[in-house]
Amino acid sequence: MLDHIRPSWPALALGGLLSLVTTAAGLAIPLVAERLIDGLTHDRPLGGVLFAMGVLVAVTALAGPVAQYVLRRAAETVVLTARRRLSSHLLRLRIGEFDRTEPGDLIARVTSDTALLRQVTTDALVGTAMGALTLVVTTVLMGLLDPVLTGVTLGVLLLAGWVVRTVMVRVNEAGTAAQESVGLVGAALERALGALRTVKASGAEDRAEAAVHEAAESSWRAGVRAAKWLALAGNTAELAVQTAFFTVLAIGGSRVASGALDVGRLIAFLMYVFYLVPAVQQLVGGVSQYHLGTAAVNRIRETEALRAEPTGRSAGPEPADSPVPASLEFRDVHFRYGPGLPPVHRGVSFSVPSRGTTAFVGPSGAGKTTLFSLLERFHEVSAGSILLDGRRLDSWDLRELRSLIGYVEQDAPVVSGSLRENLLLGRPGASGPELDRVLRTARLDELVARLPEGLDTPVGHRGTRLSGGQRQRVAIARALLRRPRLLLLDEATSQLDAVNEAALRDTVADVSRTTTVLIVAHRLSTVAMADRIVVLDGGVVRAVGTHAELLAGDPLYAGLAATQFLEPTP
Repeated sequence: MLDHIRPSWPALALGGLLSLVTTAAGLAIPLVAERLIDGLTHDRPLGGVLFAMGVLVAVTALAGPVAQYVLRRAAETVVLTARRRLSSHLLRLRIGEFDRTEPGDLIARVTSDTALLRQVTTDALVGTAMGALTLVVTTVLMGLLDPVLTGVTLGVLLLAGWVVRTVMVRVNEAGTAAQESVGLVGAALERALGALRTVKASGAEDRAEAAVHEAAESSWRAGVRAAKWLALAGNTAELAVQTAFFTVLAIGGSRVASGALDVGRLIAFLMYVFYLVPAVQQLVGGVSQYHLGTAAVNRIRETEALRAEPTGRSAGPEPADSPVPASLEFRDVHFRYGPGLPPVHRGVSFSVPSRGTTAFVGPSGAGKTTLFSLLERFHEVSAGSILLDGRRLDSWDLRELRSLIGYVEQDAPVVSGSLRENLLLGRPGASGPELDRVLRTARLDELVARLPEGLDTPVGHRGTRLSGGQRQRVAIARALLRRPRLLLLDEATSQLDAVNEAALRDTVADVSRTTTVLIVAHRLSTVAMADRIVVLDGGVVRAVGTHAELLAGDPLYAGLAATQFLEPTP
């Protein structure tokens, strides 16, 4: 908790100092009130006493609001810092870590859990400190006024403190359950909204609704449990102070009647008992918020403990006007997604010279797409090595590595925003002529001309306003705009019609003259024109050759070709 709060220490110290001044002025008022009553009783001059009372009231009225503002502003800064830190960490998570978590739960940790740091800062940290300090000082002053009444008051408060301490264990448990259930609500809702078309097409709205409602009800039950124990703790503390007040009033009244205590001193003592009410409530509230905040902070720390990628430089180098094609080599690469899972690659070895097109084919599950994930270092090889330009892949700075790769993913994701923002995602500094060039290359120029706002037209959530083929062409244009040395195309033609597929083949042939192009495709018509084809099966390289060589020499490739009605090339 202190780790998140540390950057805001100066503001918190200022707010705490102002709160201390406010508290000190408030604690001095009963002593001045005693002087005032004594002066009225014995007919003494009251000018100085009234002036002191006015100063104390003014200090309390002015310093209190300023202290609250400073503390709340510092608390908002703590939340902002935590959200920045956590969101930055999430964006740099290793893909393997991200795949094992629920995105909705991660979002809840950034939004909901970090919000609790606000209460932790103002109530748990400063509130507890000020409440405890006020309680101690008030008790000392009460002891100076009358030790007997102080002992009575402390006896009642200690009994209440024991009850509150027992309740706080329940508050901690309920708070942890409440925060975890908030994450479950986010995860259930994200699962439903992330595949809303599939949910609707499957007629599964009721089941998705029930899952979200069940998570929401679980959150409600946990919140109600926390509220119940918090109410019990607060009421116990308030009841204790009220009991102490009436006990002091009864015993103190009898001591005044017997002449053992002055009326002014009794009134001052009762004022201090009243001061105990906010002090005890502040202390109990602060401890309660601490227990609730602990659950949130633990969830934040769990997220921060997820492994992130090395940061490296802040940005990759600007691509050259004439990038040099990259060379590539896989040496006995083994890979599996996790301990106990079956291997995806079992000794994959092949080399790709700079320039030209290399295609990867094979049955589903052969590990074709995983090759691209290893090249992007979304995952690290389990054994063996990958060399890019003769250097081991793990020796490259991660940002530099990715800056020289253009990657068109299998599902061609498009982010919310305008078409221009999507195209410039990987290279925001691209010039207008460069943008026009890739639009023509990817055959997007006609689409842009038809859109009502051109490049500034919103594409909708995940590109819902674009067709599948249009999203693929956007992804291709985005990759080409980076002027990559290595272009990875994963099923980049799966949603293109025959005309656009043929155009893409021409584009790839043109790009491969100055760039190393790797293609994964199930359509053999896309890969038949490749300079070399790597056939994968069962996590190993089965054969390497041209289309004609593989038709003649590899039964698996020939069978794949036959199922797609490809005529053997002479």
